[in-house]
Amino acid sequence: MIRTHCFSCSLAKPEADRLNQESGRIYSRALVEHYRVYRQTGHWLSPAGLEKLVDAYDAQDGQERILHAHSIDAAEQGFPKACKTAKANRANGAHLPHKRKHWRTTIWKNTGIRAKDGYLLLSLARGYAPIRVNLPSHWATWPPDSCVEMRLVWDGASRRYNWHLVVDDGQPSAESPGDRVMAGDLGEIHPITLTDGETATVISARALRATRQYTNKRLAEIQALQARKQKNSLQWRRLQRRKNRFLAQQKRRVRDIEHKVSRAVVDSAVEQQVGTLALGDVRDIANGKRLNPKSQQKVSNWSHGKVRAYLTYKAEAAGITVELVDEAHTTQTCPNHCGERHKPQGRLFRCPVCGFVSHRDVVGAANTRSVSRHRHGVLGKIKPPADIKYRHPFGKLAFGTGKRSRLDTAQVAWGGQHASSPKKPRGF
Repeated sequence: MIRTHCFSCSLAKPEADRLNQESGRIYSRALVEHYRVYRQTGHWLSPAGLEKLVDAYDAQDGQERILHAHSIDAAEQGFPKACKTAKANRANGAHLPHKRKHWRTTIWKNTGIRAKDGYLLLSLARGYAPIRVNLPSHWATWPPDSCVEMRLVWDGASRRYNWHLVVDDGQPSAESPGDRVMAGDLGEIHPITLTDGETATVISARALRATRQYTNKRLAEIQALQARKQKNSLQWRRLQRRKNRFLAQQKRRVRDIEHKVSRAVVDSAVEQQVGTLALGDVRDIANGKRLNPKSQQKVSNWSHGKVRAYLTYKAEAAGITVELVDEAHTTQTCPNHCGERHKPQGRLFRCPVCGFVSHRDVVGAANTRSVSRHRHGVLGKIKPPADIKYRHPFGKLAFGTGKRSRLDTAQVAWGGQHASSPKKPRGF
């Protein structure tokens, strides 16, 4: 398996700045020369042709190069890769890269990395001494050829440089824990709700939503202050630095919560011997529609793609296959075999025909499992379980100490009769 490990960089900041500025200069030159040729001749350069052109112009200008030859190639290849990504996402509004970069992450390929006892040597251009990177002691057992790539990354939150080391640990993916099918309903309030047909688990991480809401609120305050200042003035730049640092900190907090949520999901699937994890496909949830401002902000802040990506690679490492299924009407179709479609209000699904009541996210997870190709392929064929628990992937109520939801058999009679208690279930 290929993994990325992050640790602090001991290089002096001016030296690290010089390396990343050189990478940015090479990328910008590749961008400029590519579009210059395209404007003059109408020819779209191939990646190999672009590399040769940039190398020739730098040699003609007598430009001093400080990076290793393959690090230069990595910077030049950044532009064609960005073009390829933009073309693949053109339907979603992506544009071709057109901005120059004054800074860019410097990349060392495995050909520029030499592993020694407890440290790495990163090669630079001829005449420059290699950079020595001391590795943590628990990495000393890695085979020398396990290093795939090294990156010099600027951390905007801590305002310092970090090393990102990509290694191939040589470990194959684990065997499948079992042949059971678990379905997950991705949500904006609760990141994901799981069911395997016998139990339902709501992974509750409201801190994720609260962090995004606080980010929007605080960002609006800083931008309001910045709008009163003259652009590029001393006070304007001070507010800009504060905004950049704040956004980097919030991004790191969100990423930490999303990783903990995805880890909790995979651990739960392994415990229940799941071989296939079916997730509702919500990639086009915001396409072709415009909601009211409050709802639009919620949908735009919903990072379902990141959660799905984290889940996918963690599940594959555990031997679990991730399947994307159509999530249309999964939270609106009654799973009590009546097939009635009803748009729920609030956190409860109440069928107006048969009186069935359940958590709307659990209904969505059950219908996702029903429509999975490993089950029935249609909605409404699997009834949600009565046993619903909440799990918290971090904090005082850590994952593994789940509490049962009050919406269970003691409160709802699953034959269609509602409980006499008028209290709202906790957690909804």
